[in-house]
Amino acid sequence: MATEDGQDPRIPKIASSIRVIPDFPKPGIMFHDITTLLLDTEAFKDTIDLFVERYKGKGISVVAGVEARGFIFGPPIALAIGAKFVPMRKPKKLPGKVISEEYSLEYGTDKIEMHVGAVEPGERAIIIDDLIATGGTLSAAVRLLERVGVKIVECACVIELPECKGREKLGETPLFILISSA
Repeated sequence: MATEDGQDPRIPKIASSIRVIPDFPKPGIMFHDITTLLLDTEAFKDTIDLFVERYKGKGISVVAGVEARGFIFGPPIALAIGAKFVPMRKPKKLPGKVISEEYSLEYGTDKIEMHVGAVEPGERAIIIDDLIATGGTLSAAVRLLERVGVKIVECACVIELPECKGREKLGETPLFILISSA
């Protein structure tokens, strides 16, 4: 794996802690398994620290985490920067009233949802996930938050698969990544 920013000495350790499994979940897919990153306490802490260093003091009041692995990285970042954590979930997973945004899959569509009232117009947010591939889920999260008046400061992912061109789906929304699979 290549790093986006080879200057930080923590990046190679993080990259080397992520296991790549060929042909999972189906032939031709190179699955980037972050569970091995989570088992390496130093690499996991460094991952969180790099995001916290980037976003602390930037007036961010919302860290929105995309289901499910955004739920791993989002809460510790939110706590460290003094922001609330907002889970962005798959349909029918949140109790109470929700607002949703549909997005396209290779075959069909899906939705992402959040609780009504979880965010307020004018709040500043980052959206966190473990990986960006095609960008469908992240772009839906951006549209959902923007629809209720939230300013998206940036999307942030541990890993980018640039060959999938997900960055293009984000349009003008900035994307920060730690590791590129290129």
